[in-house]
Amino acid sequence: MMASFGQGSRRHPRSRGRTWSRTGPDRATLAIVGVVCAVAGFFALGIVLGPVATVCGWLAMGRTWAGSRSVPAVVAVVLGAIDTLLALIGLIGATTPGHGMF
Repeated sequence: MMASFGQGSRRHPRSRGRTWSRTGPDRATLAIVGVVCAVAGFFALGIVLGPVATVCGWLAMGRTWAGSRSVPAVVAVVLGAIDTLLALIGLIGATTPGHGMF
């Protein structure tokens, strides 16, 4: 008698419902990462963290404005856009001749 090594006892030992079938983080995690990046961008590296926050919030919303949206995802998009805008204004002000932005 040959050993079957458990192949007959369970036809599908790892069904799709039980295993991690998605690739990448879920929407709630992306929204939280976006909010953290947006808040951190106000203090340091706003030109980098602002767009990261905007992209994370956009992906957390499902890449659309229609339908139900979570509050952290919208906050991440809005704060990321403000953060990016302020960083660009600061860079433009730093490159103009003079002593500051104004």
